[in-house]
Amino acid sequence: MTVTAEMVLVFSILAVTTALFMVDRLRSDLVAVGALLTLTLTGILDVQEALAGFSNPIVLMIAGLFVVGGGLFRTGVAKAVGSRLLRTAGNNETYVLVLVMIVVAVLSAFMSNTGTVAVFLPIIVSLAMDARIHPGRLLIPLAFASSLGGVMTLIGTPPNLIVSETLDQYGYARLGFFDYTPAGLVALLLGILFMLTIGRKLLPGQNLDERMLNRSANLTPQELADFYHLSGNIFRLRVRRSSPMVEKKLADLALPSKYDISVLEIKRKGGRSPLRTTMSREMAGPDSVIKDQDIVYVQGVPEQVHKLALNYNLAIQQGPEEAEVDREDTEGFSESPLTTADQLVGRELGLAEVLLTPHSSLVDHNIEEWRFREKYNVNVLAINRRGEQLLENIPRQRLRFGDALLVQGPWEEIELLAKETHDVVVVGQTKEEASKAATSGRAPVAVAIMFAMLAMMTFEVVPAVIAVLVAAILMIITGCLRNVEEAYNSINWESVILIAAMLPMATALEKTGGVIVVSEGLVQLLGPYGPLAVMAGIYLLTTFFSQFISNTATAVLFAPIAIATAVSVGVSPYPFLLTVAIAASMAFATPVASPTNAMVMAPAGYKFSDFAKVGVPLQILIGVVMMFLLPLLFPF
Repeated sequence: MTVTAEMVLVFSILAVTTALFMVDRLRSDLVAVGALLTLTLTGILDVQEALAGFSNPIVLMIAGLFVVGGGLFRTGVAKAVGSRLLRTAGNNETYVLVLVMIVVAVLSAFMSNTGTVAVFLPIIVSLAMDARIHPGRLLIPLAFASSLGGVMTLIGTPPNLIVSETLDQYGYARLGFFDYTPAGLVALLLGILFMLTIGRKLLPGQNLDERMLNRSANLTPQELADFYHLSGNIFRLRVRRSSPMVEKKLADLALPSKYDISVLEIKRKGGRSPLRTTMSREMAGPDSVIKDQDIVYVQGVPEQVHKLALNYNLAIQQGPEEAEVDREDTEGFSESPLTTADQLVGRELGLAEVLLTPHSSLVDHNIEEWRFREKYNVNVLAINRRGEQLLENIPRQRLRFGDALLVQGPWEEIELLAKETHDVVVVGQTKEEASKAATSGRAPVAVAIMFAMLAMMTFEVVPAVIAVLVAAILMIITGCLRNVEEAYNSINWESVILIAAMLPMATALEKTGGVIVVSEGLVQLLGPYGPLAVMAGIYLLTTFFSQFISNTATAVLFAPIAIATAVSVGVSPYPFLLTVAIAASMAFATPVASPTNAMVMAPAGYKFSDFAKVGVPLQILIGVVMMFLLPLLFPF
């Protein structure tokens, strides 16, 4: 076929779009919309073609599935199932690994992969600590199992829906709800066997760090502080009577910008009891007013704390904080930080680790501009980024996906934070009840709605998109989701917009002949070796792209190429399309290949290379087996 100027333009737009996806500096939905607008402004697509993706049944179905999944998560179904099953695992690493992968894969076949991992992450980290197993031995299997489980059903992952819709667009019968299941089960079995043998030797955490080994699901404040190297950066200051800080608001003092110091807590003398002077304590905030003789807890490097103490006439204390001071203290002070974190924790205050979710609003923002303390009423004391503890300039650190935060604040606020599932996940809540909704009887309702939806889809009582939308509405009406706003909040709009904006890219490739050019190239290169070789080429291309751009975008691009190639070779398109669906979901080689991969990075301390070391052999193994299995399930 002749290469035209329009075709070159489309491939150029696709190349720039792919590069922006790989660089990951901009949100993927923004990149996709930018590509869509470029295709429209250059005249490749008209307005109707450009906006067709937003009315596509796939987009509506995926949005509805997010609502259904939100109802299942909010009612505590996933957490209750996971906690109950994993409680039986004991301390046997092999049994724990197999059970984790099976349970997570089964749930991921019917719910969001990312949501499933978000629910199981704190459960499995705590289970690993209790069993004295390094979390790194379980969290890559957790992430991979969620991707493998998604392959098993029509609704398990967006690529499956895209492949089925592509077949329908080209005049072929859609794939049914469980048509993916045989291949998916084989892929899951291969994944489990691989992790029990070769993968187990490649997983990090063979030699346990002594500090990691000593951690448990219920860490003492000192152990948690030691793990984050916190003790050297926490100081207790007493405000002298003549201090310029007296009667000033913290917002007016601007200590973070002047000294790179964060004020964590203020303790103040209360009334006298017969035995001792009582102390009140409060979380420090912008409106907190400093009083004479206040005990102020600050975080910062010793040099800056020393400078602050000199400039504001403060005493750095190491003795009892309740000690009476009736005279102006003119003595020198020690520069040593507190040796324990226990002063920051008590009956009212606690410490916890918090992970950012893949689509957290905090990603690419710093704590200061997001007003983290005002929103959640907790302090961020440290950041764990790929095993490195960041202790300086915390308020202005730009947060990244996969970061773990050490927070301190009132226990009730930490418990509320643990129920926040969109932006953060609190680690170490294994013994917490599933949710209030579960105890009020709505969990069985959510399960019944899910099974009714699956039955309607399996027996094709109504179109699949209608079944999903009915289930989504029922989740709201029955109270499994509190209101419509919560339903909207459960939708991952980035994924929805990404799919809607990328679908017209496939239209542009098809309209300008780009699909045929790529298809003919594959046929000319691999056609002489038979359809199996062509299918292998499609698997390699698809799985390569899925390591750097989303599996959804990859499936959108390669599904029409696969079906055109099958037609050109003169064979059934079904094994080719199944190859695209499976290859797009085998995103194991990089932490950016899948949101679930990035989620497990911080709590396990993985390196970038750990995913390639474990993931590439597994992708090759599954690819080789699928080349022989798919033609048996769906003959050429």
